[in-house]
This record gives sequence, C-alpha cells and structure tokens, in this order.
Amino acid sequence: MNPFSFTRVRDADGAVAELTGHPATRLIAGGTNLIDLMKETVMQPNRLVDINTLPLANLEEQPEGGLLLGALMTNADTAYHELVQSRYPLLAKAILAGASPQLRNMATNGGNLMQRTRCYYFYDVGTPCNKREPGSGCPAIQGLNRIHAIFGTSDQCIAVHPSDFCVALAALEARIHVHGPDGDRVIPIAEFHRLPGDEPQLDNTLHSDELITGIELPKQGFAEHYSYIKVRDRESYAFALVSAAVGVEMEGSTIKEARIALGGVASKPWRNLDAEESLKGKTAGQDVFQEAAAILMLGARGYGSNTFKIELARRVIVRGLEEACALTQP
Repeated sequence: MNPFSFTRVRDADGAVAELTGHPATRLIAGGTNLIDLMKETVMQPNRLVDINTLPLANLEEQPEGGLLLGALMTNADTAYHELVQSRYPLLAKAILAGASPQLRNMATNGGNLMQRTRCYYFYDVGTPCNKREPGSGCPAIQGLNRIHAIFGTSDQCIAVHPSDFCVALAALEARIHVHGPDGDRVIPIAEFHRLPGDEPQLDNTLHSDELITGIELPKQGFAEHYSYIKVRDRESYAFALVSAAVGVEMEGSTIKEARIALGGVASKPWRNLDAEESLKGKTAGQDVFQEAAAILMLGARGYGSNTFKIELARRVIVRGLEEACALTQP
C-alpha cells in the first residue's frame, strides 16, 4: 500500500474543497471497498478525506411522501429502518441479499453507489485491464468471463456492477443528491452509472469534485407487490450471477405498472422500458411474463463462459414477476 495523507472534514463544503483540484483524492466512509482496492494496489489515492463526521446519516421523510436516505447511513440501518421495511420492502430485501452482516454494518449508502467491479482482471494488477489502465486491453473478453456482462458491453470492457442495493434503486427510480463547487444537483439513478463505451475507467457520472449527500426514494414503493431474486454460486456472501428487482402495481389481477431491473448483467442496473410497457393493462400470467422477459433480453450477448446468463436471466425475470404478482410463493 502506497503512502497517503489523511484529513477529516466537518461539512460538505469542506469535503468538496479537499476534492477540488486533487483528482487522486478519495473520500472514505465505511471503506469496505476502497480499503480492499488500496491493499491490492488497484487504487492508489495519495489523499484520503474522512467524511464520517458529516451530518448525512439520517433518514428524512419528504413532503410528497418519499424518503431521503442519508449518504452516510449504513446499509444495515437502512434495511432495518421501519419506514424502509414498510414502504420499500424491495429495497430492504435487496440490501439484505448483499455482502455479510459485518459489511452491511460498515458500508454506507453513498459508498454502495460508488463500489467498483469485482472483475478478476480488474483486481489482478499483473494483468491488463482497460478499467484500471485505459488502453491496456480487456482479457475477460476471451478469457474467464463467467461472471461478466451480457448487456451494454463494448470491445473495451465487459465488467459488471456488483451492487444489489443499486438494482433495487433502479426499479424504484431513485434520485441521487450530490453537492459540488457549483452547488447541489440531482442525478436520476438511470443516469448515474455508465456503460463502458470507449471510457471504461469511468464508472459513473459523478464529477471528481462532487460528494453524494443522499438518495431520494419516490412515493411509489411497490410495498404490496414486489420481489428481489438473486441467483449466485453460494447461499451467502456472493455476488449475483443474475438478480432481478421487480415492483408491480396491480388492480385485481391486472398489471397497472411494472418495473424490472436486472443486476449482474451489465456495468449498471439494466432496464428495458419496452418490456415494462408490454405488461401494462395485461392480466398477470405466464404468457405475459414470458413475453416481457423475451423483450427484456433482446440484445443480450454472451462471451462463452457467461452465455448461460441469457437463459438464466429470462427465468429469473419470469420468477420475479410470478412472486411480485403473488402467483407463486418466494
């Protein structure tokens, strides 16, 4: 691990000031991903800024009925909060499907948004990786790619985003509140994470001098009809091969609205609005679910070892809709 300086700040403006003009500086809260990356020399920041004293660990009810989750609120405190469990059980279930109790007790909501891929080649500094060192190559395309992406890939990178939390946020259409030198702005979750394109080293659209302050959940939480399914290699403490966050609003057996977000398949939570639109006004049933799954899977591409994900994702979508519409028990 390389030497670095350590600074603690007391407010958001102080954190932004430490970031401004210092692109190699990193903020540290729970540190559950950053410290691992530093130990492996994947990331080598020369300055760390401790933001744990900032007043960003609270949950606030919003006037229109939603919630604002503080960026420094831990994943555990979020998942077990009474208002999250009653209004957004999809989010609570997704959080509890991830990591381990010890990690959830440390990891923060803002940090979860910022966590980096678990691609084998990204973590192995002895191999090329365009995400770690642009222009060096992507050995995953022809190499070990069982856990890799089937959507939104490029010839530069096929890594996936590892979060369960973010998949549920995508289905809920959350909004990310950030603070920077020019003040505050809000980023829809669909626009926060990036596809690799020609710049795989850029994971998201957050500016290098901006701080995440909160995550806004809209009023619609799909508290009655929801499902989070995570398929992984072992029962606990494993990242998703494929996951699906499903929220449905129903009137009797008719689907009024549906949201489906997939995890483990792209460098960001993956949605297809045409698939969701195909469910509206339909009576819940296998044929309808299969049609939506087929639409959602359009454009999926396997790279050999991960081609099984295409059929697996289709089945996960159908099962998620079955559970959300209460046609089968979770």
